[in-house]
Amino acid sequence: MAGKGKAVVLLSGGLDSATTLAVAQDAGFACHALAVDYGQRHQSELEAARRIAGRAGADLKIVAVDLRAIGGSALTDDIEVPQAQTSGIPITYVPARNTILLSLALGHAEVLGARDIFIGVNAVDYSGYPDCRAEYIKAYEDMARLATKSGVGGAPVRIHTPLIELSKAQIIRLGTKLGVDYSLTVSCYQADADGRACGVCDSCRIRRKGFEETGIPDPTRYLSSERR
Repeated sequence: MAGKGKAVVLLSGGLDSATTLAVAQDAGFACHALAVDYGQRHQSELEAARRIAGRAGADLKIVAVDLRAIGGSALTDDIEVPQAQTSGIPITYVPARNTILLSLALGHAEVLGARDIFIGVNAVDYSGYPDCRAEYIKAYEDMARLATKSGVGGAPVRIHTPLIELSKAQIIRLGTKLGVDYSLTVSCYQADADGRACGVCDSCRIRRKGFEETGIPDPTRYLSSERR
């Protein structure tokens, strides 16, 4: 990762993407953050992305894609976010989301002349999403090499997944070492307009467990009546 050129970093506003941005900057890349307003119910994460990019001094572009028109997920449809832990691929999976996000990042990278994309997918403490696995990322990278002007021209884009094999606790330790301010982040699947977390969804449980395992104080703002 020592290319030291431009990089596009997908920035959701959550804990993982904030850490990924810090990793990319620490590696010496000139980072261009990309957030996507895809119609997610937790719009406060976009405000979090603005805060994180501002604190990091990174350029931020926000692109809108209406995935609510497709639906099929508790994050983009009128489907209740589960409060109990689920098995298998959960209803919070957004069909083709990472494929769409990576495609937007790929286009942005081509325009910028960037050869590196960072995404904070994780295959350890994740909720069963098929598009967070290493084999998926490798397949997408192969596709990008075949489908882009830069790829066929001999300058393929590299996709970096620095968190993919880390537990949530390890991610938090890494980000803390790099100076990430996790109070700026929003991870909850159903955070309110002020970014306060529900405390009961899968994402909240995984995040809280990570802080508990590190012993690092959890700066998450919870809806006091819902925290469990």
